[in-house]
Amino acid sequence: MATETPTSGSADGYYDFHDHDDAAHLHALGYQSEFKRDMSPWANFSLGFTYLSPVVGVYTVFAFALATGGPPMIWAFVLAGLGQLMVALIFSEVVAQFPVAGGVYPWARRLWGRKYAWMTGWVYIIALLVTISSVVYGAGPFIASVFGFTPSVDTTIACALGLLVLATIINFMGTSVLAKAAIIGFTAELVGALVVGAWLLIAHREQSITVLFDTFGTEGDSGSYLPAFAAAALIGVYQYYGFEACGDVAEEVKDPGRLIPKAMRQTIYIGGAAATFVCLALVLSVTDIGAVVSGEVTDPVSAVLEEAFGTVGARAVLVIVLLSFLSCAMSLQAAASRLLYSYGRDDMIMGSSLLKKFSPTRHIPPYALVVSAIVPAIIVIGSRVSENAITKIISFATLGMYLGFQMVILAALRARLKGWVPSGKYTLGAWGLPVNIIALVYGVIAMVNMAWPRTPDAAWYDNWIVALSGVIVVAVGLVYMAIHPLHDRSTAPYDDAIPKK
Repeated sequence: MATETPTSGSADGYYDFHDHDDAAHLHALGYQSEFKRDMSPWANFSLGFTYLSPVVGVYTVFAFALATGGPPMIWAFVLAGLGQLMVALIFSEVVAQFPVAGGVYPWARRLWGRKYAWMTGWVYIIALLVTISSVVYGAGPFIASVFGFTPSVDTTIACALGLLVLATIINFMGTSVLAKAAIIGFTAELVGALVVGAWLLIAHREQSITVLFDTFGTEGDSGSYLPAFAAAALIGVYQYYGFEACGDVAEEVKDPGRLIPKAMRQTIYIGGAAATFVCLALVLSVTDIGAVVSGEVTDPVSAVLEEAFGTVGARAVLVIVLLSFLSCAMSLQAAASRLLYSYGRDDMIMGSSLLKKFSPTRHIPPYALVVSAIVPAIIVIGSRVSENAITKIISFATLGMYLGFQMVILAALRARLKGWVPSGKYTLGAWGLPVNIIALVYGVIAMVNMAWPRTPDAAWYDNWIVALSGVIVVAVGLVYMAIHPLHDRSTAPYDDAIPKK
């Protein structure tokens, strides 16, 4: 499907890829990087993997998904994985041609223009900051289990803030430390996913494989399982983003046009397989699935681990799980800070003078990192006023991520129809257009599913909270663009993917 043929060109984005001088390539794209290319291909993949985080994704949403859709919810991993693979393939084409730090914002800038890129980056950065809060908040109950105290709203918030501080400290240590921490996190993920999963299947299997087709009555009085499955599919939809983080740090990797597309695909393949395996092991190890569906058992993950490993063993496993949460938050922060730095470097937003500041000793954007810590902390603290905060936070974060993704996919499709021919080291060739269309269709369906109201007995604003929050974020962005139109003054390159006639 894909090819890696070099093409030539000039500073409009087309470059002679026979020359592997990354600095010269970046200069041809209009930038001079301050980052050090200290991140190995292995570390780049680990960053994307720990951002996607099979353990965090599954452990955070497993109870909700199993209670809502029963064991067949596991098939959401397959559907979402195929859909997001199409997205990753298109992203691979774009980053191969434009390996610039910041991810979706600079990609949209080169494919479409400044205003479109500003809104794409705005939606994505808000979702990214909310996702950081969802990860550290989701770690709260597991921290309580490790240290043996009963989780409450206040203790969950305190634990979340502690984890956020630790992730920020690691990021402030620089790219090389970040890379090492990502590899450690990847190792913890593998232990948490493969070793624990295998032990559960071998020594604590309680269910037959046929249970994966048993809905346990989650279809309710309607007689149709589709609504229940669509709601439970949040576990699959929430799982498959993170691969784009490989491209967010494009200026910290050698030969990014070749290595980042490979890391993105590996993140989808390996991360998806690991997540599905973790979910399978947990489903087959739950003693009483009916009790989970009825709401009698609200924390099936901790219950399974304690039954399988005992109190001490379960705590040891949860320590590994917490390492996964930490590495995930750390990777998310790294991605967010690079996007904010990219905004600042292009003078696109208020505070650009601070966001674009760079530490010459640690080779990180310090003020961008501070923002990526403070905003999630505010969201975590604000969650105190909401019931079921984690589900709402995850739902909006996922919608925002998908919206940001699909804005890039739409920009790529528009550019392709206007004559853009991807010219990086990774291209899909003739498959590019159909894959682009499939990626867009999948993303739209996924976003409609996420925003669909499912709590008719709740207040209207609670029932429509996901769609409403998305509208508010876009509206605030539009108002900001009208009041403070810095994007129109930015002189950095833009709209150069499409050949000029």
